[in-house]
Amino acid sequence: MLGEPSSPKTVNAVTELLHRWSGGDEQARDALVPLVYDELRRVARRNLRSQPRDHTLQSTALVHEVFLCLVNQESVRWDDRIHFFAVASHLMRRIIVDHARRRNAAKRGGNAVTLLLDDQIAPAKQRALDVVALDDALQELSKISPQLSRIVEMRFFAGFSIEESAQAMGVSPATVKRDWAIARAWLYRELARK
Repeated sequence: MLGEPSSPKTVNAVTELLHRWSGGDEQARDALVPLVYDELRRVARRNLRSQPRDHTLQSTALVHEVFLCLVNQESVRWDDRIHFFAVASHLMRRIIVDHARRRNAAKRGGNAVTLLLDDQIAPAKQRALDVVALDDALQELSKISPQLSRIVEMRFFAGFSIEESAQAMGVSPATVKRDWAIARAWLYRELARK
């Protein structure tokens, strides 16, 4: 689950700064960084924790790459803190996958970057799974249902709770629970084939 900020006052400050940043206020963006940096590092560590010991992408570098991507976005409209972390987590996933693809290409397919998946997503024989294979499966899932793919991204990559995922997607928690179960079953079946 996404860590909670220190107080409701901080949540309101983050939301206010995000709205000001959406309006083009670069000082608001700069003021936002210290309020979200630690939480972004926690999300980055969560995404990187199960990679091989010899991987070269570090959580600080990942957070900095995410900020570079965010700063270079044109006309982003931030709704709130949850929306910000959902977008940041999506960018982290893209950066990790791109890094893995480059690394795999450099090694001509050897030593794929892995993530440890829970038993409800990956078959028992594949608890450690190539992050590129997972990304490929999620891309296939998004062709069938973009919503299912987004829920996996939020629950697995961002660490959002059912409620946070529902808020970010503008659906009910019951919908997220149902879709999360469907997405896990679909990924389990798909990854078992590989």
